[in-house]
Formats: sequence, structure tokens, C-alpha cells
Amino acid sequence: MSLKPDSDANSLAASPSRLYSHQQSCFYISLPKIWRVFSAVIQATTRCTMSNNFVATLKKKLSGLPPKSFAGLILVGLLLVALPLILPLIYSTASISQLSKQSRQAVYQAEQIAHFSRILVDQAAAMERSVRLSLILADKSLLKGYYQGHGKFREILQNLSTLPLTDKQHQLVSIMDTSESAIYSRVQKIHLPRKKAGIRNIDFTPLMDSTQEFLIHGDAPVEHEVEAMQEMAGQANKITYWLLIGLVPLALLLAFGFSILITRPIRQIDDAIRAMGNGELSNTIKIDGPQDLQQLGDRLNWMRLRLLEIEEQKSTFLQHISHELKTPLTSIREGANLLSEGIAGKLTAKQNEIARILFANSIQLQKRIEDLLNYSALQAGKAALHIQRVALRMVLESVLHDQYLAITNKSLQIELLCPDLMLECDEQKVRTIVDNLLSNAIKYSPQGGLVKIHAGVIDSSVRLEVQDSGPGIDPMDREKIFDAFYQGRKAPQGHIRGTGLGLSIAREYVLAHGGSIELLEIHQGTCFRITLPLNRATATL
Repeated sequence: MSLKPDSDANSLAASPSRLYSHQQSCFYISLPKIWRVFSAVIQATTRCTMSNNFVATLKKKLSGLPPKSFAGLILVGLLLVALPLILPLIYSTASISQLSKQSRQAVYQAEQIAHFSRILVDQAAAMERSVRLSLILADKSLLKGYYQGHGKFREILQNLSTLPLTDKQHQLVSIMDTSESAIYSRVQKIHLPRKKAGIRNIDFTPLMDSTQEFLIHGDAPVEHEVEAMQEMAGQANKITYWLLIGLVPLALLLAFGFSILITRPIRQIDDAIRAMGNGELSNTIKIDGPQDLQQLGDRLNWMRLRLLEIEEQKSTFLQHISHELKTPLTSIREGANLLSEGIAGKLTAKQNEIARILFANSIQLQKRIEDLLNYSALQAGKAALHIQRVALRMVLESVLHDQYLAITNKSLQIELLCPDLMLECDEQKVRTIVDNLLSNAIKYSPQGGLVKIHAGVIDSSVRLEVQDSGPGIDPMDREKIFDAFYQGRKAPQGHIRGTGLGLSIAREYVLAHGGSIELLEIHQGTCFRITLPLNRATATL
């Protein structure tokens, strides 16, 4: 009886390394494809980043499936960022599982080989005893034990052929198979006649030696399994390492891209709210992002349109009410002037004082109405500049002449320092600027106080400073004094509160000229500094 294992088992058993290579190739068969896919993703991501189009590309790819909520966008971002980090973890888990399975299989096969080795040794010894006893006692019935051992021996050799053996072990199995077959043939020829001598001895030495040597080499498959698993573990570690090198930067790029996608709508909402808070209502509000944030952007745009409508209604109301008040006020002012001049008849001293008070207050009321008209024109964008060359000192002296009565009533001292210089500007608007600043200085200066008006040329600009000797501006009011209709906490003594438009109109006129206006910090009083370009060529509009 010869041992002939099937061709596949024989081919694998002939070389343990081929068996392990076959197992590894089955396990790693999809790794090259996976690596090529991730390499393509990394290269595409790198190209997008290097060309500053990563966010745009990511947004374009995701535009087909926009999240319906901001929370959904965050969840999608977290999943996509975590996915490249989860893949190496999954691969490592699969590798460990495969190594564990391989190790259990190796231990089981090694235990089987060792067990079969011991059985072969025992069966060979048992068969030898049976044959020797049968020959010594000349009793053929004692060969029954040999035949039983022969069957088990052949069965074990058949089982060994299905296990991964080394070349040396296959050689020993072949020797055992040949030796046992030869012994079996000789045992078949044993005849024990009573008067004629037969076979007296059968040599079991080659079989016993081969079984003992096979038992000694029983650990060889275990060593091969250990080497194969070490190689497999090394390859798995190498692939995991390269996956981490490739996927961690990809995860960082995805995190960067999604951070921009997440923060962009928030930044757009913040910019829109700031713009509306600063009165910039002309730009349409549009929020890019999830549907709930887009709906919020639509609500903000609706609010912008509503505020714009209310602002237009307010401007229209101011224009109408100003024009309606201006006509009867002109009649009152002219009538008071005629009375004070005695056109309607000579007045007593008391009547003349009353007519003078009426005339002065009508002038103040007219100024308030003009402030409303100027502010309305600024809001409507109709405050066009009429540029001409103007002598600044003449403008300052003209404004001081108009304020002569108010200056005289408070016995104020005026310190005017202005060189002879020509300024390209809108004369009427510069007069309004100076008049508003001087009115505030007169209003807040104490009786007999000092008002300083200093002008000079700095580089290619004119610097004008107006300083009073009043109580100064409350620190809480410094950031709001240029807001329309805002009035400070420190009210002037003996004056009716104004409209709160003077400084706002002055700032708008200064900015229209390409200049700047600022409140300086001084020890006592208030000082405003205006900087205007000498000519239109140096203006920064």
C-alpha cells in the first residue's frame, strides 16, 4: 500500500513557505487596490491645497448633498475627518484577528504533528513486539496485533499528508512509508510450519529510526509558522504605518476644509449683523451653508429691507417736517427783526429786549431745522460737494462773526491762530463743520472761559483744532458722540438741549472731503481735531 496524497495538498505540503505565501496573498489581495485609491485621494487633495482650491473643491463635491442643518454639517464633517483614522484601525484589527487565527491554527497543527509522531513511535514498537513474539512462539495468531498497528500506522501517515510538513519531514514520511510497506510484505510471507524453519527475524530498525527522527523534527513546522507570522506581522505593521502617513494628513486637510465650511456661514452672519449695526443696509445678505443657516440669512435680509424701509420713511418725514417748519419760522424771524428795527413803530426798552430774544431764538430754531435738513440730505446721499479754493482764515472769521452774540453773552475769550492758506473744499460744508464745533465749544464753556481755534499745515493736510474750557466729555460718551441724535450725559447750563446732529453732520462732511475727525484726550475741556487735504489730489475718499 503506497501513500499518494492529492496534488494540491502535496504541492502545498512540499513547501511550507508556499502555503504561508498563499494564505498571506489571500489576506492582502485587496491591499494594493486600497492603497492606490487612498494615494489618488491624497494626491488630489494635495493638488487642491497647493492650488488654493481645496475648500472650493470640497464645497463643489458636497454641493450635491447639502446638510439640512448646521448640526448635520458638523456631524458629516466629524464622520469624514474620522473615517481616514478609522480605516487604519480597522485594518490593524483585521490583521490582529488574522494573526490570532493563524497562531491558533499553527498551534493546533503542531500539536497534531507531535501527537501523530508519538503514535507512530508507539505503533512501530507495538508492531515489532507482535512480530517478534509471533516468530519466537511460532504462533501466527499473535500477528493480529501487528495488523491492527499496521492499519493505524497507515491512517496516521495519511493524516500527516494533509498537514504542512517540512521537506525533511516529508522525506521521513516517505522512508516510514517504504520501510513499513517492506515490513508488511515480509510479514505476509511468514509461514510457521512445525517441521520446516521459516522467517526467523524481520528488521524494524529503519522504521524505528525514521519514527524517532520524525519525532525529533516535530517542532520544525512550529518554527516555520512562527517565522511566517512574524513576516506577516511585519508586513501588516508596514502597511499600517504607510496608511497612517497618508491618511493622517488627509484627515488634517479634511478637518481644515470643514472648519472653513463650518465657520464661513457663522462669519457671514456676524459680518451681516455688524453691517446692519453700522447702518450699512445697501448690500444684500446671503448666507452660504446648511438650509437652516440659509433661512437665518433670509430672515436677516428681510430685517435689512425692513430697516431700510423704516430709514427711508424717517428721512422722508424729516424732510417734510423740516420744510413745513421752515416757512412759518422765516416769517417769525423776519417779523421779530422788523419789530426790533422799529419798522412797526418805536418800541420801549422792554419790548425791544423781547423782540431781540424772539429773533435770537428764531435763529437757533432755524439752525436746528437746517441740521435736520442736512442730516436728511446725508442719509439720502444728496450731499454733493462743490469744490473751490477758499481762504480758511476768512471762513473761521465769518463763523466767529455769526456767533458773536453767543460769544458776547458768555463773555468768552477767543484765541484764533490761523496762517494765510488756501484750501480746496466745499466752503458751505466747511463752514457748517466749524460752526457746529464752535457752537458746542460756546455751549459747554463756562462764563468768561477760553475757546481756542488753531489751524496749521502738516505735510499736505490742514489740521484744525477747536478746544473749549468746559467740563469735558464723559468717558462713557466718547465712543458715541458722533452718533446721530446722541446727546451726552453732561448737559450745558442755561442752554436748551440740541438735536444731537451737529457732530454727526460734521463727521460726515469731513469724511466726504477725504479727511478725519477725532476727539483728543486733554486734561481739561474738550478738543476736536479735524484733518483735511489741502487739495483734491491728496484726498483719500
